[in-house]
Amino acid sequence: MEFSMNTRFSFHRYDFAAFAAFAVYALCSLSVPLTIVKMGDDLQFPLTDGGMGQGGALHLVRCCGMVLALVLCGSIAARIGKRFTMGLSMLLMGAGIFLCAFSPVYWVFCPLLLLTGFGEGICEGIATPFVQDLHPDNPERYVNVAHSFWSIGILLCVFLAGGLLTLEVHWRFVFAGCGILGLITAVLFFLREKDGYRYPESGERVDTVQLIRKSILIFKTPRFWTYCFCMFVGAGAEFCLTFWAAAYLELTFGASAFVASLGVGVIAAGMFCGRNGVALIAKRGNLPLILIICSLGTAVLSLFLAFIKPEFLPSVSWMYVALFCLLFLCGIGIAPFWPTLQVYGVNSLPELDSTLLFIIFSAMGIPGCGFFTWIIGVLGDKFGLQGAFLLIPSTMLIYALILFLERYVIKNKRPGCQAERQ
Repeated sequence: MEFSMNTRFSFHRYDFAAFAAFAVYALCSLSVPLTIVKMGDDLQFPLTDGGMGQGGALHLVRCCGMVLALVLCGSIAARIGKRFTMGLSMLLMGAGIFLCAFSPVYWVFCPLLLLTGFGEGICEGIATPFVQDLHPDNPERYVNVAHSFWSIGILLCVFLAGGLLTLEVHWRFVFAGCGILGLITAVLFFLREKDGYRYPESGERVDTVQLIRKSILIFKTPRFWTYCFCMFVGAGAEFCLTFWAAAYLELTFGASAFVASLGVGVIAAGMFCGRNGVALIAKRGNLPLILIICSLGTAVLSLFLAFIKPEFLPSVSWMYVALFCLLFLCGIGIAPFWPTLQVYGVNSLPELDSTLLFIIFSAMGIPGCGFFTWIIGVLGDKFGLQGAFLLIPSTMLIYALILFLERYVIKNKRPGCQAERQ
């Protein structure tokens, strides 16, 4: 396997629109968990008075919207093109989260969050193939760069939204700000680019019958299900770390809410560095090796998170330095699990429709996020949150083993296999 250090990139307006889309997507996704305590008091489901079930249901509502969008977004993109579909995604996401800011009660907030989730689901399914179409000669690098802006969105939300809430700024202003950013991003997609850098709009419009036939062909391919399972496991491990990191720091080490939010920001910074680092070395032939190395490294690092104790370190300051270093390195390790595996799966199945593959892979990743996050919560009730973190290295080992067997052990004679391995 050969690694390249070619650092030359070529970005234009639609690249920056895609970067903004990932950042806004992250802002909208993180706005609810960061503001849920204040929101619960305001919308009459206080978390300290039996409202945690209703609060948890908000994520379920959002996921329903995302899954529905992932089912439909391929058909939408086939009819109006990926560029307009991305604009529609930002329009729905921005309008939904903006209107959430004016919700008087919980039951008005839910359908508006469903609308936001629908926009997020379209972005989840279409953003990656959108970037791939912009750079068909070397999508591995550009997809990782684009996905790194998800991490930037997390950092913005942690520091800006978290800081505003600390300053007693009302949560409704945070939501309204996210909505305005989403609407501005929509304009970037709807405006046409100048002649030299136009988006490669598809000239053919695929009807529903063709989409169904292409989907059936995908579902009948055994190797496709291997990548789906890896997406399910890898996405679950990634989301477990980002979702539970703040609670882990607060409950295990007594960190303040602000310090705990910094832990999430440190993971996001690691993911940003990791995705851009992978973008520098990624080539068609070395993607599985990158994923295996990252998963094994993350497995080792996350073991420390499950066993480190305050008494192991000489002072509180050193404890937080060690924890933040571990979280940063884990962020680097989990960085390629989602985007690089998607590109690897699409490259490995060139006979199948790439846009549909990206969408279905994302549709498998989202349930993985919810399932493994829920499992860690169940384990945390029984063994404590730190003990539950052992699930993360376990999933990483499974992830690495499956990819190793798929790439280096199982012999596959499908057409194009030799070209892929070169």
